[in-house]
Amino acid sequence: MPVALLLLIAAGAGWAWWTGRLKGLTFEDGIAGAAFLLGIRFATTGRLALGLPLMAGSALWAVYRRGRRASPSMPVAEARQLLGVDETATLADIRDAHRRLIARVHPDKGGSADLAHRVNLARDTLVAEMNRRTPRAS
Repeated sequence: MPVALLLLIAAGAGWAWWTGRLKGLTFEDGIAGAAFLLGIRFATTGRLALGLPLMAGSALWAVYRRGRRASPSMPVAEARQLLGVDETATLADIRDAHRRLIARVHPDKGGSADLAHRVNLARDTLVAEMNRRTPRAS
């Protein structure tokens, strides 16, 4: 495998680790990623019959995994009330309210794990709602 490709893969993995994007990954996700890289290797060396199915299987795993993620299950009104924000709150307002509240209710500060989970769920619900409402450029 060319050194430039290995460096690019290492840089991407380092960036994902540094930004925390690897936190939600499972062992199976790692296997799928390795299978995709192996598929690239096979495809670039002329063994398309081996490479393409590996890459397709990994892509299907990613689609399956994305669909499997649990969506927030807290009503939006309850989330707004818990964080103390109104309908006009921006993403920064939601994050600030979450940061202030989680600092008080976190188990490390004497709060309960259940309440910290609810505060995190409220933030996730409002961020997801904001993403659904915001039109995307196409």
